[in-house]
Amino acid sequence: MSGPPRAVAVLRSAVRPGLRSSSRPVLAACSGGADSVALAAALAFEARDAGVRIGGVTVDHGLQPGSADRAERTAALLRDLGLDPVLVLPVDVPAEGGPEGAARAARYAALAAAAAGRGARVALGHTLDDQAETVLLGLGRGSGPRSVAGMVAEREDDGVLWWRPLLGVRRETARRACADQALPVWDDPWNDDPAYTRVRLRGEVLPLMEDVLGGGVAPALARTADLLREDLDALDALAATELARLAGEAGDGSLPARPLDPLPAAVRRRVLRGWLRTAGVPDLQAVHLRAVETLVTRWRGQGRVDLPGGAGVVRTSGRLVLLPPVRRGSAPGPAPLEEPRA
Repeated sequence: MSGPPRAVAVLRSAVRPGLRSSSRPVLAACSGGADSVALAAALAFEARDAGVRIGGVTVDHGLQPGSADRAERTAALLRDLGLDPVLVLPVDVPAEGGPEGAARAARYAALAAAAAGRGARVALGHTLDDQAETVLLGLGRGSGPRSVAGMVAEREDDGVLWWRPLLGVRRETARRACADQALPVWDDPWNDDPAYTRVRLRGEVLPLMEDVLGGGVAPALARTADLLREDLDALDALAATELARLAGEAGDGSLPARPLDPLPAAVRRRVLRGWLRTAGVPDLQAVHLRAVETLVTRWRGQGRVDLPGGAGVVRTSGRLVLLPPVRRGSAPGPAPLEEPRA
């Protein structure tokens, strides 16, 4: 007996371990494009043996003519594959922030709400090629090592588990799997619009790199993301241990400053970031973190460091103290005290 075509087998193999490792139901996010359709088909097939309930969800952004009809056609395809329930979620995309980013935010919010209400995880069809593009975007924007480390296969956020089982699968393999199964796919015209940076990376930059470097660029970028993520996870774990120790010694929400000074900079900044985020400081950027770090590494009796949301940090009596947001007429926080340098 012959097995399925190679591309179909690759997709099924990619989703099988995740399905068999958890009985938690799955909602497959599907735009109607080749990647997400191939994912939905693989999940539907493998769910029979895994005993996991697979539903589907498609989001209608309302940004292109005929989007509602297209969403209904995608939903019908998901039902034909055997997914249940199948949801069509219309969303309002605000004008602020650019259409791509605003549509993404609206889509993820709708998916998160649908999954949370059903106790499901959300399966996303991002491929190895998407990972390579994400790494290049992170490099080009200089937005830090976490962005260069790319997407993770599983990430839990506010109780919703986002699952990307196709990060090791090439985009062309997903398209081939759809063709082998005679599954209709929709090619979003936005995916060919050079007005979007990711489209130009896909159509211009990566092909040029493939030519110059002799091929294999996308897998190499994905491997780089995996290796970097391992290092970052190790640093995060070290910093979490250090933060727990130092915060436990203080016991009052402050942080002793002097033990932070000899730490490697990468660990020290993670400790400070973890401390501030645990305290609820919003929108923390690198410039804020560096300013707080100077209270540790370049202490000269300077005063309050202002943070997003109106809070602030001062160094007093050898400790970093987080001050609440300043309100008009409120008394200032404790003044920093001069400390002898060791």
